[in-house]
Amino acid sequence: MAPVTPDASLAAVVGAKPLPRTELTKKLWEYIKKNSLQDKKDRKMINADAALKVVFNGKGKVSMFEMTKLVSGHVS
Repeated sequence: MAPVTPDASLAAVVGAKPLPRTELTKKLWEYIKKNSLQDKKDRKMINADAALKVVFNGKGKVSMFEMTKLVSGHVS
């Protein structure tokens, strides 16, 4: 898979160097789990902290599926 480059807001979460989408997703989930951002009751929802809120276009909570779409807008 061709590497993608995260923009500045996504780089704050996963790092700035280019990486394949699979690695980007893996790093994103590592960040979510490390910071306990997965909703305790509804496991398919992600609660955004300050860094992720920027990536999620200001939304405080998004579904896993919506997260993938929102993250795609932050890579080139």
